[in-house]
Amino acid sequence: MTVIDTRRGRIRAVLGPTNTGKTHLAIERMLGHSSGMIGFPLRLLARENYDRICALKGASSVALITGEEKIIPAHPKWYICTVEAMPLDRFVDFLAIDEIQLCADRDRGHIFTDRLLHARGRDETMFLGSDTMAPLVKQLVPDVEIESRPRFSTLSYTSPKKLTRLPRRTAVVAFSVNEVYAMAETIRQHRGGTAVVLGALSPRTRNAQVAMYQAGEVDYLVATDAIGMGLNMDVDHVAFASIRKFDGQHMRALTPAEVGQIAGRAGRHMNDGTFSVTNNLRDFDEDIVEAVENHEFQQIPKIYWRNRRLDFKSPKLLLRSLQTNPNRAELMRSRVAEDHQTLMALMRDEDIMLRADAPDRIRLLWEICQVPDFRKVTPDLHAELVSGFYTRLCDHDRLPDDWVADHIRKLDRTDGDIDVLTARLAKIRTWAYVSHRSSWVRDSDHWQERTRVIEDAISDALHEQLMQRFVDKRATLIGRGGKERQSLLSSVAKDGRVMIEGHMVGRLNGFRFQPDRARDTREAKNLHAAAAPALVLEMQSRTARLERAVNKDIKLNPLGRLVWEDNEIASLKKGDNPLGPQVTLLANDIVDSSLQTRVVNRLESWLKGMIEARFSQLNLDKDHGLTAPARGILFQLREGMGSLAIADLQQSIKALSQDDRKALGKRGVRFGTQWIFVDRYLKPDMIRLRAVLWAVWSGVEIPAIPNRARPSLPLDYAPSEIWPRLGYVAKGPLALRQDRLEHLLATLRAAARKGPFAIDGDMLKTVGCSQENMVAMMKDLGTKPAGPEHPDCYLMRGKTGRKQPNRAKMGRKPSKNAQNSVPGSKGHRRKKKTVSESPNSPFAALKELFDKQ
Repeated sequence: MTVIDTRRGRIRAVLGPTNTGKTHLAIERMLGHSSGMIGFPLRLLARENYDRICALKGASSVALITGEEKIIPAHPKWYICTVEAMPLDRFVDFLAIDEIQLCADRDRGHIFTDRLLHARGRDETMFLGSDTMAPLVKQLVPDVEIESRPRFSTLSYTSPKKLTRLPRRTAVVAFSVNEVYAMAETIRQHRGGTAVVLGALSPRTRNAQVAMYQAGEVDYLVATDAIGMGLNMDVDHVAFASIRKFDGQHMRALTPAEVGQIAGRAGRHMNDGTFSVTNNLRDFDEDIVEAVENHEFQQIPKIYWRNRRLDFKSPKLLLRSLQTNPNRAELMRSRVAEDHQTLMALMRDEDIMLRADAPDRIRLLWEICQVPDFRKVTPDLHAELVSGFYTRLCDHDRLPDDWVADHIRKLDRTDGDIDVLTARLAKIRTWAYVSHRSSWVRDSDHWQERTRVIEDAISDALHEQLMQRFVDKRATLIGRGGKERQSLLSSVAKDGRVMIEGHMVGRLNGFRFQPDRARDTREAKNLHAAAAPALVLEMQSRTARLERAVNKDIKLNPLGRLVWEDNEIASLKKGDNPLGPQVTLLANDIVDSSLQTRVVNRLESWLKGMIEARFSQLNLDKDHGLTAPARGILFQLREGMGSLAIADLQQSIKALSQDDRKALGKRGVRFGTQWIFVDRYLKPDMIRLRAVLWAVWSGVEIPAIPNRARPSLPLDYAPSEIWPRLGYVAKGPLALRQDRLEHLLATLRAAARKGPFAIDGDMLKTVGCSQENMVAMMKDLGTKPAGPEHPDCYLMRGKTGRKQPNRAKMGRKPSKNAQNSVPGSKGHRRKKKTVSESPNSPFAALKELFDKQ
């Protein structure tokens, strides 16, 4: 390696905090020379500035040289490199090293120190970095001209902020991949999405992520401390999600200078920036804040150094030369670096040592050790990989084409999640590094192109995976406020989908906007605000459509909700009487009170008409020919919603004339021995309606009434007091429907006239219950055990026969086959009619009703 005479060129150290224009100055100076070279600390930075200079001067004049990538035109004027890959055997007029304070880095410091001491341009040399290096640079390079540059904008500290409350254009910094992913996931959930920047990303993936951030598709960036190395982005605020990092040996706190380097990314050119902590961290100490705001940091006392004059006579001598101590107090020997560790691991392999038997073989061994560990595995695992390179190069002069092809072919895939793609990207980067060593592979150009295509494909797939996992463009869009939100295009589709700028943000169900996948109240609020302009117009349209709707389009469901267009829009509340409930709207997004009034008026009009139609048989205004007793019974039936206990109406019933009974019978009113009821109101649809109306009136929970007819229901379906209002009577563990109760009582009395009787199948079928439930009800049905002479048999308490009323009182003619309708009878043989079995019996009339149902 040639060292340029330092006396021939000007040496400058341009030092200062971030955002001072140092890199811009260096590029400007380099382009003013006929040739030049700049070394950057990251491949990402090198690629960014290479693209920038190509745009200015053309790709034919610019070369890019990194460990994994070489783009060298026929006659380049300017070389953009990583510091490690700088070709110092090429003489250039201008040479610059960026981030020179990395001389103090434990892992890579010796490389930057070597460039500080030995890399020079013929006419001008420039070192860029923090002014914490000023004293050391002056001591080690006496002829240097030190220039201090002030920061263009102000950097200030703000109070801690929750991760979910960070301002837009914030970069969140963490120090491990897992931390970065965790922060990114939280931001996606609460703020819509974020870009992700990691050192493990390829330039292509990193550029795609940054471009997404710069274009405003996302408002946040989560990154490792790599962003502190000059990556240019429009960041207004830097939030530290961690203030400790792993330095390769142990976890340690960030130094004030490191905090300043990272926080300095906030603010661009003349725009001021801020920094703070987040993720529930405690505040920075006051002395750290003061140092960062004033850009006053402790000077670097020593930097890392490693011997560049290596001994290749034997592996042991090579190892010993790496461990040589520096001869200056300002320098300290580098700790065992990655390539040094790999060498020690390979020296434990006997096959490797057998091949490392000559200086050229030992040089090759050292070159192999410098293959970067992109996978970030243990030294032994990395040594296992590179040992394959070394043995094949020793045995075949070049890596076998089929062996290289097989390994690269296995990586030519873009399936898998983020972790799989990241691991595959690390592996292809290793092969890209190998392909740029023309002395290692045949047809180097072919393998360079092949690995580049695969790396680009994996990079694109990784970018897509990062977007899918950490970006919700819709949430980002609607999360913006002010004029930006007002300018968004919103609409409501025919199927109720609410769209904003082509993104579905929710659905309008009736008059209620339901946010789509709202993760919390904050996001739901943002969705509502974004959809508001479209909802205002749609509410007016829907109100008018409801007013024009025909009655059959509105329904009352079993839960007491009014349904329109398959959406619940209102519920019932207690009114002046059980059949006069009022309407109250469910939660809705109608902001205009006049529209709400119109909706309520339409629904109350429908409800009143529906109830009057369903209970029309009890309408007192329908027939003015009824006498006062008949009208009184109708009135009380209406209050009872179609059912009354006879015991409460003895006087009214005695006052009824035969014409009254006929008139009531035409209305469907039936008189039993215990209950008066309207038979139509015992159908399932009317029972459900009665259940809703009575529950609203009495303030109890609406019972679940089955859709099909049920002669009995479990008693715990509803509170005991509600059963008579539904047409049922509590008996034992069951509630019996009133018509079936009357039928059963008639059956029991008929059976009792023959003597002791047992429960039979017809009785169970009448009630629709089990033998066990029937036994439990028998006492409530007026029976008693027949005694030990007749086990499992019963007798009726009191008399079993009575004088029958006029058949006209039942409101219908008796059935001709009444004598054959007695439950439990067998054979239905003709016999002498008793009073209770005569066709004039009320039980026979009830049986005819049951048979028709």
